[in-house]
Amino acid sequence: MKVFDTKIIAISNQKGGVGKTTSAVNIASYLAVAEIPTLLVDMDPQSNASTGVGVDAAKLNGSIYSVLIGENSIQSSIQETDLDFLHVLPASKDLVGAEIELVSMYSREYKLKKGLDEIKGKYKYIIIDSPPSLGLLTINVLSAANSVLIPIQCEYFALEGLSQLLNTIQLVQRHLNKALEIEGILITMYDNRLNLSRQVVQEVKEYFGDKVYKTFIKRNVRLGEAPSHGKPILLYDATSMGAQNYMSLVSEMLAEND
Repeated sequence: MKVFDTKIIAISNQKGGVGKTTSAVNIASYLAVAEIPTLLVDMDPQSNASTGVGVDAAKLNGSIYSVLIGENSIQSSIQETDLDFLHVLPASKDLVGAEIELVSMYSREYKLKKGLDEIKGKYKYIIIDSPPSLGLLTINVLSAANSVLIPIQCEYFALEGLSQLLNTIQLVQRHLNKALEIEGILITMYDNRLNLSRQVVQEVKEYFGDKVYKTFIKRNVRLGEAPSHGKPILLYDATSMGAQNYMSLVSEMLAEND
């Protein structure tokens, strides 16, 4: 069995509605379609990434929650999906309580890292959907990841709250994970007819320079519909603009990671 040099990418922005989960699900799916063994880890208590790849939360044998608190092994909690090369470590509603339970645990910031260390080498990429907050679950994600991909939506106040996330990343780099890097900045919900979209892009590029992906995720109805069918966009509507955007993004990511 081939052993991979695993790369762990966290998709994080504590601001809701920026396309974080949509990006996690679709990046992981396109990596899998390229026949790259990929694991999607759902660290968001809303468990939208899990349902977005067709996992039924009512029928879970184990979840990321049971891994974090030491109840289940990570191997027994991973599930298959409709895509051959994509596995998922699902979330359950119990994850809400994990923040409190982790507080009193020894080396609490490294619970996720410890779990993922057991399966490193089995996957080429591990994509983590972070919770929309900067609590202990997100600290676990950033402590386990090699890099962070930050989605930013084209709306007013797009950069608001981002300094908080960047401060958290710096704190994690200083104290918990010195190797953590920014993978890239992803512009989401882009509409080239709107001045606002162009202004946001300009602001983000001034701030982050060449860390901004050339691919933008445009506003697309089909992207919004896909999760309610429990499918990533490539299985729901492979010809849609959203599908083309994410395919292009993953090509760009793979070229940079070669």
